[in-house]
Amino acid sequence: MKLRFAPSPTGLLHVGNARQAVANALHARRHGGTFQLRIDDTDPERSRDTYADAIRNDLRWLGLDWDESFSQSAHTADYAAAADRLRASGRLYPCFESEEELHAKRELRLRQKRPPIYDRAMLRLTAEQRAQAEANGKIPYWRFKLSDGAVVWHDLVMGRTQVKLSAISDPVLIRADGTILYAFASVVDDLRTSITDILRGEDHITNTGVQIDIALALGAAPGHFRFGHLPLLLDAAGGKLSKRFDGLTLRALRQDGIEASALVGYLARLGTSDDPQPLAIAELAAQYDVGHTSRSPSRFDMHQLLSLNRRVMHALPFAAVADRLPDGATEAFWLAVRGNLDLLGEARHWWDVVAGSIVPPPLEGESEFLTQALSALPTEPWDEHVWSIWTKRLAELSGRRGRKLFLPLRVALTAEEKGPELHELLLLMGRERVAGRLRHAAA
Repeated sequence: MKLRFAPSPTGLLHVGNARQAVANALHARRHGGTFQLRIDDTDPERSRDTYADAIRNDLRWLGLDWDESFSQSAHTADYAAAADRLRASGRLYPCFESEEELHAKRELRLRQKRPPIYDRAMLRLTAEQRAQAEANGKIPYWRFKLSDGAVVWHDLVMGRTQVKLSAISDPVLIRADGTILYAFASVVDDLRTSITDILRGEDHITNTGVQIDIALALGAAPGHFRFGHLPLLLDAAGGKLSKRFDGLTLRALRQDGIEASALVGYLARLGTSDDPQPLAIAELAAQYDVGHTSRSPSRFDMHQLLSLNRRVMHALPFAAVADRLPDGATEAFWLAVRGNLDLLGEARHWWDVVAGSIVPPPLEGESEFLTQALSALPTEPWDEHVWSIWTKRLAELSGRRGRKLFLPLRVALTAEEKGPELHELLLLMGRERVAGRLRHAAA
């Protein structure tokens, strides 16, 4: 078994791309197969090396190692040879219509209440007519002549799936400038590198029908590929998940503090009845079954991802995050705050609380209480008992208990009503910082 993930280096990886990468990698590992990374860079105008590098970095961050990799731009000779074979068999034919002419044809068919399918007029072109067109400076683009009838396959997700080829225009495989289009290059590479299984988005189902027909024309045996089409991702409100939403690129999620294990664990189970788990790649692969994926669209819910990320954060040891914490942050700090983090980036705020110069707001009506708190504050050195000693003494002075005692102290010291345990933060702050904040809040 051999699978591939084939992104185009025209932008940053989005969670939709990542879901397909996870599916292909886990399916390959589950069945002891090979996982290939193919960079689909046949579009020279839009492809960028910086995006290709970013894709590789994102996949490494996710923990999805590949067994082999190549870029399509290095295999133009293979596409030229395959095109020659299709020309020789009469399946690839030249076309000379301009965009304006094609648009006029489509409009005419629509007015006639006929499907706006290409009419194959260029198949009737004589050798003399072609020679005349080329003599007039026209350069052909090349269409693939689709077979009659329908293509049927058993989809690993969707079950029995059919594409009626007679309802589709013959696809352009090669532009006039020689650019090889995705539908063609992908089939050539999948055959050349012995891909067996292809997992991708539901929006490719029509492409799959076309590509099966191209593969057969190139000599592939029927049923050469197994396909699985994952339903589209929706946002939490049920709308189409936009790839233009920069906040859902892997780079943005990583910078915000989403942990790779949380994202992979979430995407691996998205659309199934299985609960997401932040497991190691090997464990996820051992349990992965693409057949468990629902045929209905799945919702990408950031709240669910954050919930899973929170579980990961709460269990991370200091060594796993030390190089990503603010300068000077200690293990004691990490152990004190990790249980209150959804994202690693939030640690910066709590470092400012314990080691920075935040200015809590003055607390109206609490001046007398905070002054009592300052007078009751134990002298240093402090140990793990300082919080209980201080609050017990303050309770006796003020007569307060529970929320009335603790909430003003929390707001005065952290400017927050919720957060990590104050008995741990107090030790990290030190007496001078605590006293200064009490004075400010009492003013």
